[in-house]
Amino acid sequence: MLATKRLAVTEPVWSELSDLKRPGETFSQLLAEMIEREKKARLIEHLMQVAEEGDFVELPP
Repeated sequence: MLATKRLAVTEPVWSELSDLKRPGETFSQLLAEMIEREKKARLIEHLMQVAEEGDFVELPP
């Protein structure tokens, strides 16, 4: 069962979201897509940080 929740956003944010929404796309679909992109971006950022700052040891073959 899907629950409906309301999010309070300012008029400028609502306008920006509306501009990003494709025809026929719901705000829920748009936000889900944005969330997935953000998760991937954060993972890549974290992996790059680990690669730059990590202390790695060589494993035997």
